[in-house]
Amino acid sequence: MYGLVNKAIQDLIVSTYDQTAWERIKTHSKITEDIFIGNLVYDDSVTFGLAVSAAEVLNIPLNNFLEKLGEFWVLDTGLKHYNHYMTAGGSNFKDFIINLPHFHTRIQLVFKEIQPPEFEITDITENSLTVHYYSTRTGLTHFVYGLLNGLGIMFKQKINIKIGESTNNNIKHDVFYINW
Repeated sequence: MYGLVNKAIQDLIVSTYDQTAWERIKTHSKITEDIFIGNLVYDDSVTFGLAVSAAEVLNIPLNNFLEKLGEFWVLDTGLKHYNHYMTAGGSNFKDFIINLPHFHTRIQLVFKEIQPPEFEITDITENSLTVHYYSTRTGLTHFVYGLLNGLGIMFKQKINIKIGESTNNNIKHDVFYINW
């Protein structure tokens, strides 16, 4: 993953806890980098190692940490550093989610080596929709849950999310049932 994800983990830890917590997590994960360069690709094991270590050192469930990271990604990293991408997707929660399948197309213009997930939006009604999340990476369901929740907060839209699984064209993927 790109260093900007690892930097977001660091920023979340330092802003929510403190620098000492970050140092403990870094030591626990055996990561030796002092800084993460946003547009440099790091092995996925670095990112997952940091997330697992954060959960262990902070004594919180990994899924809870990933959800916090997803929210933080939207509300801090996304809005501070990628605001033009965040605002281009729509002026409200529903429009943004409907346009989500095209989000990474814009991101790929900047991050050439990105291996983005794919999103499919189905069952769109006035007050609900379904998000299908496909990725070659496993273990990020709760990160995506946090991203979706963060988008609800960003657009000041109270949402309810239920996580499920599905198979489409023999591909197992996560499904997020969202209503508001």
